[in-house]
Amino acid sequence: MAKKAARASAGPSTAATLALAKAGIPFVPHVYEHDAAATDFGAEAARELGVEPARVFKTLMVETDAGFGIGILSVRDQLDVKALAGELGAKRAAMADKAVAERKSGYVVGGISPIGQKTRLPTVLDEAAREFGTIFVSGGRRGFDLEIAPGDLLRAVDGRVSRIRRG
Repeated sequence: MAKKAARASAGPSTAATLALAKAGIPFVPHVYEHDAAATDFGAEAARELGVEPARVFKTLMVETDAGFGIGILSVRDQLDVKALAGELGAKRAAMADKAVAERKSGYVVGGISPIGQKTRLPTVLDEAAREFGTIFVSGGRRGFDLEIAPGDLLRAVDGRVSRIRRG
């Protein structure tokens, strides 16, 4: 079966799109056919959307000694957990359990959007996002991304920018 090409459309209504619309924050929805066998969701999104992986950002939840938090970084990069912990005012951090991340965010792994999460958590966007006019983040479902300016994303999540990637 041939895959549908990535396309911009009205996209599905998700907690992320509703939150952005309510706040009056501009974004462009992009829908693509998700391959159920795919496990590298970020690489799949970059490929299907036809954009460089550096512009596709993943949302990662961590559990720290100060509570939970969110890190947003390019799918090409690895999270520096210690750097994110420091930005969240904690000494230690570890990746949150997938079930916990799904419960707190209200989204499924592979479709966790940083926007419109069930539980609003402190959020840090990696500074590499500033290299681009727009970046892509999950829209709240597998196969659905939002193109958004980094500054608008920060407004939407009440986040801040710092280097949270390794290297």
